[in-house]
Parts: sequence; structure tokens; C-alpha cells
Amino acid sequence: MQKLSTRLQRFRTGSPLSFRLLAWILLFSSLFTLIASAIQLYSDYRKDLLQIDNRMLMVETGYASSLARSLWALDQKLLQTQMEGILSMPDVVHLRLRIEPDSELVMGDIPREAKTTSHSFELIHRGDEMFKLGELTVTADLNRVYTDMQRKVGFILVTQFFKTFLVSILIIWIFQYFVTRHLSAMANYAREFSLTNPTNPLRLDRPDTPRNRRDELAQVTDAINHMRERLNEDVARQERDAAEIRKFSKAIEQSPSSVLICDRQWRIEFANQKFTQLTGYDAGTILGKHPGALSENAMEHRETRNLWQSIRLQVLRVGVWQGEVNSVRRNGERFWEQLIVTPIKNSSGEATGYLILGEDISIRKRYEQQLLRQANYDILTGLPNRMLALDRLKLALAQARRESSLVGVMFLDLDNFKHINDTLGHDAGDNLLIEAARRISSCLRGTSTVARLGGDEFLVILPGLAGSEATSQVAERILKTFEPAYLLNGQEVFVTTSIGIAMFPTDSDNSGTLLQHADAAMYQAKHKGKSSFAHFAPEMTEVSHERLQMESRMRRALELNEFELYFQPIVHTDSGALCSAEALLRWNNPTMGMVMPDRFIPLAEETGLIIPIGEWVLQEACKKAVQWRKITGTDIGVSVNVSPRQFRDQGFTAAVMDALHSSGLAPEKLELEITERLILDNTIETADILKQLDAAGIRLSVDDFGTGYSALSYLKSYPFDTLKLDKSFVQDVMKEQEDASLVKAIINMAHSLGLSVIAEGVEEEAQTHFLQQHGCDYSQGYFYSRPVPHADFEKWLRTNHRVQA
Repeated sequence: MQKLSTRLQRFRTGSPLSFRLLAWILLFSSLFTLIASAIQLYSDYRKDLLQIDNRMLMVETGYASSLARSLWALDQKLLQTQMEGILSMPDVVHLRLRIEPDSELVMGDIPREAKTTSHSFELIHRGDEMFKLGELTVTADLNRVYTDMQRKVGFILVTQFFKTFLVSILIIWIFQYFVTRHLSAMANYAREFSLTNPTNPLRLDRPDTPRNRRDELAQVTDAINHMRERLNEDVARQERDAAEIRKFSKAIEQSPSSVLICDRQWRIEFANQKFTQLTGYDAGTILGKHPGALSENAMEHRETRNLWQSIRLQVLRVGVWQGEVNSVRRNGERFWEQLIVTPIKNSSGEATGYLILGEDISIRKRYEQQLLRQANYDILTGLPNRMLALDRLKLALAQARRESSLVGVMFLDLDNFKHINDTLGHDAGDNLLIEAARRISSCLRGTSTVARLGGDEFLVILPGLAGSEATSQVAERILKTFEPAYLLNGQEVFVTTSIGIAMFPTDSDNSGTLLQHADAAMYQAKHKGKSSFAHFAPEMTEVSHERLQMESRMRRALELNEFELYFQPIVHTDSGALCSAEALLRWNNPTMGMVMPDRFIPLAEETGLIIPIGEWVLQEACKKAVQWRKITGTDIGVSVNVSPRQFRDQGFTAAVMDALHSSGLAPEKLELEITERLILDNTIETADILKQLDAAGIRLSVDDFGTGYSALSYLKSYPFDTLKLDKSFVQDVMKEQEDASLVKAIINMAHSLGLSVIAEGVEEEAQTHFLQQHGCDYSQGYFYSRPVPHADFEKWLRTNHRVQA
């Protein structure tokens, strides 16, 4: 007894865990007992009620018919006997029989303050007709049900409480003996535990049995005993980690990229030497500052703050930010920087700081901007080219639709430019175009655009006009600026221009038709005597009529054999030996004469005639290449230009394969020249067609590289073999250092991607030496031969013995 008292005392004073466990066990056991008892009592209660309800239903089913017959027969004695029988049933205490029309028979009494339930049913006589004789209401007393329930509640609560209490005491005693006393021993051992005070291994006061060696207490004991052994290992590991951290710190400090480390609030904690060299900010002066708040200039500070706000949101949403920013050095100099911002996360994946890596990409950006300018601007005049002009026109039309304003489109053509170019030379013609561009630009306001479409044609876009009279005023200013003479090669030359004007939305609501109408109006101005302007009018049908005539004649050109192919040699740059030839389409119409491709190809694309014409070109080019082998005894390749409309036709691949099959030309001797504009579509269909052609062994070339939007990123994605360097890059390599550098860069870039390079427009011997020196693979141009008909090309082949496969 004394031993038990001692254990109870230890339980009360020394084991708060056991006490809390006892309290929780009692609480939840009591709650569970109450809930279970309540459910059981309610179930019994519902069962008794259901039994009474069933008994009343039995009265209805058993007595309804006999009571109805007694009422019909007016047998009062039998009726009373039957009701007494019902009243004698358990729990039934009251009957009320309402007899039609206004009689009533009542038997039994309802106890005062009694809880009852009632059930009523009609008494109906069923003969030839149905008669309602009355209604019987049966009332049952529920006191017995409630009395039983109260008796059960008391009994269940008392028995369950004692049972729960005894079981809880037993559980707590077991828990105290098997768990908590050992936990106290572990706690005492842990208090004395230290590296400077090695102690014996922890041992618990319990039998050393296989079962005890596998339970949780044994696992905790083993963990504590192993902890001491691991501490020395951890100390050694920490020393090694510190050495690694010092090494990584030196690597970051000496990194060729600038490195910033910020805390969770984006305050700078570390900056390496490269950051100081790149920006001019000393690491000690920027600690604690935000990366976007280094500049003291208020405007720059606001701009960088907005930039870093978007960077922060991107990092939080995606987990990394990478991009190019125009940063500012401490001395105010701007430079382009490639930034990568990533969070530094702890073991639980939470961001504890941010790592910012930077690299100076100013040189690369200058090259990219130069390429972008080449793609969007005319090299000679510096004006936007056709593609950029069309983009700006579409934007102007969209803005005019929103603002309900007008847009003027002016088409300009220099009068007698070809005569001046042929008389004074190409240099004089170029100078004339440059000065003409300057004069036109001087007549326009800031929101207007002047572009060179090609040759001597210029386009002026006048957005946001209130009325059409503004275009007339601009046209008069332009004509006036052309009145002074041009000084070309020391000679004064007077050049005029003709201007055609179309208005949006008066003349058309789309850019293509506006340009056509402005072109038609320009021809009308030329007919008026040049140095004039004309507004488009519906009666100006001459241009449209000419277009229809050309389309009609072009539809019959294939049948009448009016198309013919010219060929221009492509040679090895280093040796001048022929390797292939480019097929160039010409249209020799009896009425219009020799029509160049730039006149009829756009119309053919628009009408869809380019598809049958393109198939004919493929067939003829492959046949001619087979004939050349018979002449030279060597395989000579042939290049064919592919228009975007032709390329997108569903039967294009089949047409190419049919041309090869019918002619017998080897696939690797056919090269298809694809424009940059086409591959920039970046569609699945484009990729599939190029892959099919490449799988068949056909060579693929990027034509006029650099004249459109840059396609550098697509050269890796598509299976091209050759890159054709546009003549606009080649013509000034001996005069302009920038063009020479650009040509060298493109050649190196193409070779690094495994592409061969063909230089177009080679006209001088010095250009060939430059291209040989810098590794250009092939050349093409007037220096070797102009494009000539097939018969003349065969003669050239027979006299030119430098043919190389």
C-alpha cells in the first residue's frame, strides 16, 4: 500500500506529462461516452416511437373495414365493442369517432400534462358507390417511452463513468511505468551532456530484451548515444565547410561577372570587384542600399525603381528573371547589361536573399542594333524601308480608327531618275537619293514618316489629319524643296518629283489598297507633266486597267511559252570555278516587251498564278541542269527562288519531287532559296516542309540575308545549308568599314553554324579579293557574268573550262 502511495505521489508531483495525458483521456473518453450514450438512447427512443406508430397503423389496417361496416349497419353495440378492443391496446388512451354528418363518439381519457401522439383515418363504405361514414382519431400516451429513457440515462452514465475512470487510471499507470520515467532519465542525461564532459552511454532501467531494443525509447537512446559520436565529426565537417565557403567566396569575388547579393528586403549585402569595375560604385558605399537606388539622379532613380519593381514581381512569380537593361555607371555613362536575378533559398525552399549576376553586353548590343537597322532602314538614305513603313502605316490606320481621324498616304517618284543614274553614274544617283530623302524629311512634322520603298520611290505617311487639305500643303512644300538644283559630281542638276495622294478612310480603309491608289494618283501626276501632285479619284482607272491587262496576259503566258529562264553563274570564291547557277525568271510579252520579275511577281503572288509559274520554273531549271552535265561532263547545281505563296501551297513538296523525278536531276544538285520573311513565320507547317525537303537531300538557302528582320535565331532551328549575303552588304565593303566588319561577322557566324556563304552582287575584282581573304565560300555577280538566256549560258559553259563539282 505504501509503495502504491509513493507511485501516486510521484505521479502527482513528478510527471506533469502523465497528468495531462490523464486529463485528456478523461476528457475525450467522457465526450465519447456521452456521444455514444446519446446515440444509443436516441436510437431506443426512436424505436419505441416507431413501435407506437406501427401499432396505430395496425389499428387502421385491422379495424377500418369492420368499423365502417358497423357504422353502415348502424350496429352501435358492435361498434362500441370494437372501439373498446382498440382502447385496450398498449399506450392507447383515447378514441374520438366523428360520425357523418355531425355526431361524435368518444372513449377514454387523455392524462393531464401528458405527451401524446395521434393518428386519424377515414371510415368509408365501399359498395356501388363510396360513402364517407366518419373519421376515427386514435391517441397514444408517450409517458412510458420517456420514463424508460430517463431510467436508461442514469444507468448508462454511472456505469460508463466508472468504466472510463478505471481504464484511464490503468493507462496512465502503464504510461508512467513504461514511458515517462525513462523520459525523465533521458532529460537528466541530456542536462549533463557536453563535449567537455564525456559520460558513459545512456542506459535505461528496464530489461534488455529484443522487443525493448526495437521500440521508440531504444531508438531515442541510440540517437542520443550516437549524437556524441557525430559531434566530433560535425566539428571537423564544419571546418571543411568553412574552407569551402572561403573558396566559393574567393570565386565570387574574382568572378568575371558582376555579383550582388541582397537580403530578403533587397538590401545589398555584398558586391564583388567586377561590380565595382563595371559600375564605378565602391562596394562599401552601397551596402544596405536597394540595387535600383544607387544613382543620385532623381529621374534615373525613378526609372530604375520601376524596373526593379517589375523584376521583383517576376522573381516572386516565376523564380528567376533574366533580361537586358540599360544601366548607368557612377559617372553617368550608360551601358547595356545582361542581368540574371535568382532567389537564394534555404533548405525549406524559402527565399532568404537574392543573387544578381551582371555582364556588360554593350558591344553585342551595338552589333544587334546595327543588324536591326540594316533590317528596318534603308542603308543608303537612313530612312525606314518598305517593311518598316508598312508596319507604321498599319499602326497609323489603327490609331485613326480609334480617334476617327484621317491618314494621308503620299507616293513619290523622282522624275527622270534613271536618265540621271545612267548619265552621271551610280554614285551620283546615290547622292541624289540621299539629298532627296533629306529634302522630303524637312517638310514633315515629327509624327509623320518618310520611307524609301526602293529605287527612286518614296512613301510619306501623314497620321492624325483633320482634313485632306493638309496633304496638299505638305505636297506643295515638298515640290518647293525640289526646286533648287542638286550638285552632282560638280554639276548642277534639276530634279523634280511626282506625288500621288490617297486618304484614309475616304479612298480606302486598308493599307494595301491605299498604296495602290496613291501609286495610281502618282502616275496621274506624271501624266500632268511631272513636278506636280494629284489626289486619288475613282476615275483614275488607268492603273487598275493596266493591272488587269497584265493579269490577263500573265494567265496566258504559260500557254504561249512567254516565260523564259535566265541563268547567272555561282562560282567558288577562291578559284572562280563554276559550281552552280541561279535560275531567274523573265517574261517576254509581245505587247509589253521584257517584263522584269519585280513587276509581275507580286501580282502573280496576289492572284495565285505564282503556283503554276513556280512549278514551271522548277521543271525547266531541273531539265536545264541535266543538259549542262551533257555539255560539261560534270554535275552543275541549280538554284531556284521560292516565293512565300508558292512555298505555302499544299502541293509544293510534291511539285519539287516531281520536277526532280521527271528530269532525273540528283536532289543534292537542286537548291531552293527561301526568303527571311518566310522563315520568320515560325509555323509548324514551315518547319515540316523544310524538314521534308532536307530529308529528300535538297539543299536549302536563306536568300537576301539581312535585308529583312533578322533571322539569326532561326538559322539554328531550320536545316539550311547556305546563307546568301545580300548585295547591299557587298557593294561597299571596300569603302565602308562598318559594311566590311558586318560582312566578316556574318561569314564567321554562318561558318560557326555549319552554313556556306554566297556573296551576291560582286561587281569588282577588289571585292573578290576581300571575300577570298575572309573565307566567303561562293560568289555571284556581274564581275563573273550577268544573267543570260539559256542559249547564251550554254555558250558560256562551253568556253568556261573552270567547272568544279
